[in-house]
Amino acid sequence: MRRVLLSIVAITLAVSLANCGNPSTPDVPTAEGPSAPTNALVFGSVGQPVNLRPGDVTDGNSLYVQQQIYNYLVGNVPGTTELAPELATDWSASEDGLTWTFNLREGITFHDGTDFNAEAVVFNVNRWWDPAFEFGYRDEGSLYEIWTDLFGGFKGDEASTLVDGRAVDNSTVEFEITEPFAAFPAAISSAYFGMASPTAIQAAGASFGTPSGAAVGTGPFVFESWVSGDRVTLSKFENYWEAGMPKAENVVFSFVEDPAARLAQLRAGSLDFTVDLTPDQLAEIESDPNLEAVYRPSFNVGYLALYPSYESLSTKEVRQAIAQAINKPAIVDAFWGDLGETDGNFVPPSLEEYRGDVGDYEYSMEAAKRAIAEAGYPDGFELDLWYMPVSRPYFPNPKPIAEAFAAELSQIGIKVNLQTKDWGAYLEDRNVAPGFQSFMLGWTGDYGDPDNFLYAHFGPGATQDLGGYENAELLDLLDQGRVKSEKSEREAVYKQAEALIFEEALRIPIVHSQPLLAKRTGVDGWAPSPFSSEAFTAVEKS
Repeated sequence: MRRVLLSIVAITLAVSLANCGNPSTPDVPTAEGPSAPTNALVFGSVGQPVNLRPGDVTDGNSLYVQQQIYNYLVGNVPGTTELAPELATDWSASEDGLTWTFNLREGITFHDGTDFNAEAVVFNVNRWWDPAFEFGYRDEGSLYEIWTDLFGGFKGDEASTLVDGRAVDNSTVEFEITEPFAAFPAAISSAYFGMASPTAIQAAGASFGTPSGAAVGTGPFVFESWVSGDRVTLSKFENYWEAGMPKAENVVFSFVEDPAARLAQLRAGSLDFTVDLTPDQLAEIESDPNLEAVYRPSFNVGYLALYPSYESLSTKEVRQAIAQAINKPAIVDAFWGDLGETDGNFVPPSLEEYRGDVGDYEYSMEAAKRAIAEAGYPDGFELDLWYMPVSRPYFPNPKPIAEAFAAELSQIGIKVNLQTKDWGAYLEDRNVAPGFQSFMLGWTGDYGDPDNFLYAHFGPGATQDLGGYENAELLDLLDQGRVKSEKSEREAVYKQAEALIFEEALRIPIVHSQPLLAKRTGVDGWAPSPFSSEAFTAVEKS
């Protein structure tokens, strides 16, 4: 069976790569618009942003651009998960752990010349947290779904972690929370929650962060234009608060969805650096004296989600059978090689001390067939499997990977119908009833804590894409993990949570990957973050 699978994988990969076009002929953007500024730093993005509204996206394409335009309360030491001052110079918790105080850097202005202060922080947080806030524009499509993933619920929800956010004075802001949460500074400062200009938001209304609207922060670069389907252009913020930064005069995000086209444009010099290349492209990168391979620290999970409200997937026995029918080691070896590993844990290996002793689902077609039959499906059933239309760090080549899943599942009688759609619609529609029966997705951590992997996928408000699935025991464990301060106690709690997640088989971990990036040799100062995107403040090219 392994030999059969590898043959299928080889065929699907070959077809996929053949359809990518001649790698020596770069794709030429067809959208009309202003040309890139001379000597601009050109980044090859895997797709265009969904929007540039902080707190209202979950996709990496949006976050990459946002991290150039906006700053955050707390940053990170470049290339690490270690917290560092950014808009806040320091922060502390009260003795009971229920109040967090942030002291803000003074003298900072937004790109529109207005002041950054504590009131601006509260304004932004209210947009994300308060459904009744006048300037949240929820009635015009803003969802802020990531807020509930990280903080349990919106204002007024019983599960909301946040009780209140208030400006103590011009440079001090306080957050009151329901229970101790040691990772609060990291969570409130993750890449979703950049600080935007209240004045600009009120002026632009619901168009803020769209191609026709504004995007105004305090970050190193100023939004200039967004040519839909082609590029976003940014320019240096001359009044940036960090001395001597940013290095580049202009940054252009060029949208190139196909990995082969991105590498071809990098080799041709049309791009200066890019991300999310496929592992099989490493040899081509290493053979070109003008290129350098760059590796992002591994901090992710790529998974296959199974929707439990779909009748055929309503029992964990059937979901476990699907997990058993997929030869994960062979698939990971075929598509990632040495740049991927697989096991049954949702939390990545870099957080080893919090991972459960679950092993992995035993690959067994016979056991999977038997379980499917015992569940009432001796002849199998049909299953829609949605694959992403763009490369991501955890699934750099989604379609052939989905085809490999489909080939495996056909062996136990499951007829898979492969589906995909535009990236923005893919992310949104998976949360809308009746949902996607099964789908590929993944996660790169936002901060260095298992809470960010587990609470964000199984906590209150985090399972819309699983039909609102709830497990009381699991929710209790996740709450304990947030409240406990002793590391050994947290380790024990998260190991129990991992065991429950493994048993339920709702989000089946496929891979923990080390994403492959690349740059031209003249590009310096790029320190890729474990969190999948980073500011280009110090990046320059000779």
